[in-house]
Amino acid sequence: MRSAKGKGAVKKDTKEALKPVDDKKIGKRKAAPKVEKSVNKKAKSGKGAAKDPNKPKRPPSAFFVFLEEFRKTFKKENPNVKAVSAVGKAGGEKWKSMSHAEKAPHEAKAAKKKSEYEKVMKAYNKKLESAADDADEDSDRSQSEINNEEDEESGQDGEDDDDEGEDDDE
Repeated sequence: MRSAKGKGAVKKDTKEALKPVDDKKIGKRKAAPKVEKSVNKKAKSGKGAAKDPNKPKRPPSAFFVFLEEFRKTFKKENPNVKAVSAVGKAGGEKWKSMSHAEKAPHEAKAAKKKSEYEKVMKAYNKKLESAADDADEDSDRSQSEINNEEDEESGQDGEDDDDEGEDDDE
């Protein structure tokens, strides 16, 4: 009999847990004003690391290599169309309709630009690492090692400083 009551009690507890909370007893939660949300978004976007202006730009994909050439021909054929979106849409449609053989020269140019970019990035990363190593040389030593060296130069022990402080209190 007790096991049946125990099961009933469990069911009752789960039903109560599923019931909505009575707002009058606990108090209603107020939604944060929309102004604060926009402030939070700005704060989050500002937390990222600052971009390095010396970092090399990423290479264009095969489509963008194609689009550079396509823009020139499209503007010659359609001098009245000045909308950038129209050029992009026309270029996208032509790119989709091209066969793999027609795309091959653009893909080769993109691969060449990508390999050049990788070389430049390796050099850039080495330069960053060497600059970081120079800055970290001083921070490799702990602060206590630096203090010990200063104490030795002045002819004082770190313990003597503590004794002097105790005498002042007495």
